Amino acid sequence: MNVVTYRPRAPLGDFVELLWLAKREGLAHRRERLLPMGTMELVIDLTDARPRPVVCGAHSEPFEIETSQPATILGVHFKRGGAFPFLGVPAGELHNSHVPLDALWGKRTAELHERVLEAPTAATRFQVLEQALLAQATRPLVRHRAVAFALAQFEAPTQVRTVSEVVDRIGLSQRRFIELFRDEVGLTPKLYRRVERFQRLLQRVHGAPGVDWAEVALECGYYDQAHFVNEFRTFSGLNPSTYLEVRGEHLNHLPLAD
Repeated sequence: MNVVTYRPRAPLGDFVELLWLAKREGLAHRRERLLPMGTMELVIDLTDARPRPVVCGAHSEPFEIETSQPATILGVHFKRGGAFPFLGVPAGELHNSHVPLDALWGKRTAELHERVLEAPTAATRFQVLEQALLAQATRPLVRHRAVAFALAQFEAPTQVRTVSEVVDRIGLSQRRFIELFRDEVGLTPKLYRRVERFQRLLQRVHGAPGVDWAEVALECGYYDQAHFVNEFRTFSGLNPSTYLEVRGEHLNHLPLAD
């Protein structure tokens, strides 16, 4: 697969991790299972005769995609909690869903698709997509301070804070904080932390020739082996040993046998 990426500057870069254009030849395996990352994606398949851009909401369960046919796909990978200014609806309404972009953007969707098809290069396609995002964004283009603070605390490498600890420091009621967090991030804080922990574990074991699951699980914060195995199955649909047998080259993409 040939992938070209572009990182936009602020203010868009405060919410968008990268724009990407992928050209894929048909793969030997017909389908792939995508594992939940807690982030959101906008995807435009440029090879479909009647393309329908979609927004992939924040997932807490795996889903499958077709990979056997050649494809050219343009996309936006949002930062954690970064998609909400461009949706027009609370991000939590898209949880575990793939929503047609025209349900959110209306007529602007057809215009965007026509312009990216006409753009002659990856760079100009990224420019069109960047302009469309900025035009769609709500104003002011800022995060709620409580959500920004919570995300920073949850992702800090030196100290892992619980949701209760973060709520105590923010000064909001727990109910209000959960509502704000779900509206911007797409998951409740506790579910987000579970997905985040699963992702930390995957990054530890991806590509490793051998894995001491008990040690890795303990280091990533799972309190016992049964808890770890249950969480792993919830987010991947597999047990840990089977995951090692089927994992592919790309993190979060599992090739599926026919």
